[in-house]
Amino acid sequence: MSVIAPAVLTETLDEFRIATDALQPFARRVHIDVSDGEFAPIFLLTESQLFWPETWEVDIHAMVARPSEHLAQFVQLKPSMIIFHAESQEDLLPHIEYLKQVGIKAGVALLRTTVPSTVAQYIQAVDHVMIFSGDLGKHGGTASMMQVEKIRLVKKINPNVEIGWDGGVNLENAYTLSQGGVDVLNVGGTIAKSENPTETYNELVKEINKHGVI
Repeated sequence: MSVIAPAVLTETLDEFRIATDALQPFARRVHIDVSDGEFAPIFLLTESQLFWPETWEVDIHAMVARPSEHLAQFVQLKPSMIIFHAESQEDLLPHIEYLKQVGIKAGVALLRTTVPSTVAQYIQAVDHVMIFSGDLGKHGGTASMMQVEKIRLVKKINPNVEIGWDGGVNLENAYTLSQGGVDVLNVGGTIAKSENPTETYNELVKEINKHGVI
């Protein structure tokens, strides 16, 4: 069954507090974006500034060029999962192995242009593969439905891996993405920019759980 994970993308501590406060009434699994200003063209909160309720299951999406510079601090935060980009400047396999040793799930994100077969060694090793269809460091991107084909390619490499989607999830495409094989729909702007985030979240949950044929 698919799940909705609200995404938090903020540049200041005040924005982060407001965003997390808005999610507290309903959020269970939450996607938090971190950027070094190099891999993605925006500086977001650093790992030393992050915090969240103990009841949350948190996935950190690390948009960083050199994961080794951030790994130790991420691990200290004790998230459920850390997602690094396959396109970063380092070999991810040692980081993936380390995360498994300390009991944190490992994920890898694939940008639109990345072909799964070229990073098969990562896909085979991780717990989660995130199809990134948005714009780095921005809410409200467009979901490129052409990227859904990647799910089939990823599953050929690792049939049991969890599939995430980041970019442009909304009420119009959530059901299609869920039926297409996405396990975790990370939702940014659709919830963050809503006048009633709780109601929008509940509508998204209802959408992915409805019965029918595409």
